[in-house]
Amino acid sequence: MNAIDLTPDEFAQFLGGLYERDERLAILPAGMTAVSDEVVDEYTFSAHVEALRSEGIDGDVWGTLDDLELQAPDEDEAWERIKAFYAARGCVLLRVGPDEYVLAEDLARRLGLPTPA
Repeated sequence: MNAIDLTPDEFAQFLGGLYERDERLAILPAGMTAVSDEVVDEYTFSAHVEALRSEGIDGDVWGTLDDLELQAPDEDEAWERIKAFYAARGCVLLRVGPDEYVLAEDLARRLGLPTPA
């Protein structure tokens, strides 16, 4: 799976450059700021990813594994199998410190994250 690595500060800056409207994430136009109900934080962002494993947000690894009709002996293996499932479907992995988010490649590209050509 192609991976994108951001520091926590870079991730915060990335989120600060987004807004959510009509349940869709988009890049804020230059010089604009999001109104309060369109601000994107890590919780808002997490609603748009395919899967996540985070210290701060419950990504429900076991529920995701069950939804994918996969099995694993432990949470680490469960997460590896989830990533493999989505890698086979062209998704990308966004790593922010110990947190990992699986995004559809088109979403990552639309939000300005570096993706493979």
